Amino acid sequence: MSQRLDYFKQSPQASKKFVEFSMLLTQKPQFADIAHLIMLRASQINGCAFCVDMHVKEAKIHGERELRLHHVAVWRESPLFSPRERAALEWTEALTQLPPHGVPDALFASVREQFPDRELSDLSFLIIAINGWNRLNVAFQAVPGSSDELFGLDKANLS
Repeated sequence: MSQRLDYFKQSPQASKKFVEFSMLLTQKPQFADIAHLIMLRASQINGCAFCVDMHVKEAKIHGERELRLHHVAVWRESPLFSPRERAALEWTEALTQLPPHGVPDALFASVREQFPDRELSDLSFLIIAINGWNRLNVAFQAVPGSSDELFGLDKANLS
């Protein structure tokens, strides 16, 4: 399988701005413990092999335990996640697969118990960003692992 086109080359200004937008969110200290989980879960839902591959490797490099990475897909049944992480994963699922009648008030209220207003807003933008990357990489069939050296993901020692 080869990539359909390189959207970075075709739309360099938009790509650069989208990278800046994403980095602004992923580098926030309050998301250091959950950003990889969020990005991995959205990528799993969206079927983005490139992003699943990337975020597993990034998480491993940043010290995430492998078992927790395996459990992201079954986080509701897993005892490995904190209430804050569970809220973030549930919010990720809701914003990735918008319910037909919007996000329920009960879900919003439960997530808001874990995230102050500013963090919840930033978390929502982070989820929007990963969903955008998922859509680009699925549409243009980005090849998993093809950017490992460029992004330093070869340091994860996963193959």
